[in-house]
Amino acid sequence: MQQFEVSGAPSVLLVEAFYGGSHRQLIDLLKNNIPGCSVFTLPAKKWHWRARTAALYFSQTIPTCLSYRVLFSSSVLNLCELVALRPDLAHLKKVLYFHENQLVYPVRKDQDRDFQYGYNQVLSWLLPEHKRRHQPAEMSHTDDITRQDEPQQSPRSDEDPDPSRCESRCESRIQRALSGAGAADLEKPLHIVWPHRWEHDKNPELFFNTLLKLKERKLNFQLSVLGETFTDVPEIFASSRRQLDSHILNWGFLPSKDRFLQVLCDADVVVSTSKHEFFGVSMLEAVHCGCFPLCPKALVYPEIFPARYLYSTPEQLCKQLQEFCKRPGVARRHVVTVDTSLYSWASLKPRFQTLLAAERP
Repeated sequence: MQQFEVSGAPSVLLVEAFYGGSHRQLIDLLKNNIPGCSVFTLPAKKWHWRARTAALYFSQTIPTCLSYRVLFSSSVLNLCELVALRPDLAHLKKVLYFHENQLVYPVRKDQDRDFQYGYNQVLSWLLPEHKRRHQPAEMSHTDDITRQDEPQQSPRSDEDPDPSRCESRCESRIQRALSGAGAADLEKPLHIVWPHRWEHDKNPELFFNTLLKLKERKLNFQLSVLGETFTDVPEIFASSRRQLDSHILNWGFLPSKDRFLQVLCDADVVVSTSKHEFFGVSMLEAVHCGCFPLCPKALVYPEIFPARYLYSTPEQLCKQLQEFCKRPGVARRHVVTVDTSLYSWASLKPRFQTLLAAERP
């Protein structure tokens, strides 16, 4: 468990039971930019155990503090259990952030769905009404809960390097394309990037099967497969690496954010094959770096991306990549019509400041 101290009396209690990936990105962003935060986390390991036992753990490790006014947590934590175990936290304004929906989260074919995780989310979501019925009237106005699963509520991390560096590289590439200079550069092999977690819900089978079809058709392309890995990595990553070895430029997690953004800026097309997505941070990061996005016409993607960037079938995905492989300059010259500034911290900071503000009871 990590605990981050703040100077002065803390007013915002940030609790994250799975401190990794987008969960960590958001917590670090708030910790670094919202005054008065006190942070308690558990490492991003053994997700199922975190969902089942984190409330008990945090109930014993979060110290009593009279200055807390707001409790912010992701829905990995069973908030209902934590408040039951720690009545002193019941009066706080509560903000619950849903990174995913466990009621419809894809499961592996050889597993039955464990509805306990979705049930925990439902209980946590319903907590405020239950608590209002049992709290003194003067406390009820501070007990609130807000769903934060809409796309516009997923800001970029302040751990990122200066965005101007990324923008400068991408603008230079676009200007070269628009001016007609660097024709040889425009016709070099298409660079495809897949920057997602190496887990089954990201549907790597569809992605790699599509690329193997491109290879069978003797199409030229380069490949970067990025993203975090966990204990149980789908077997298709190892087999696909062997079969696509001659096409690979980058393979595996890049610990340097600057290096990650550099690869995105060098790539031409970013692909999502996800079966479950509430937002898709890496897709927006790639678009911000100048990549042409190809996303399923499903999940959250139609809320963010115009129709020209969506595919409905695996055949459509393969056909679009095939055309780009034949004419890579088309993808490189394209300027994506998605305003990524809408999702920047500069745009969203006032809303988070309001969300994490609470009057003293």
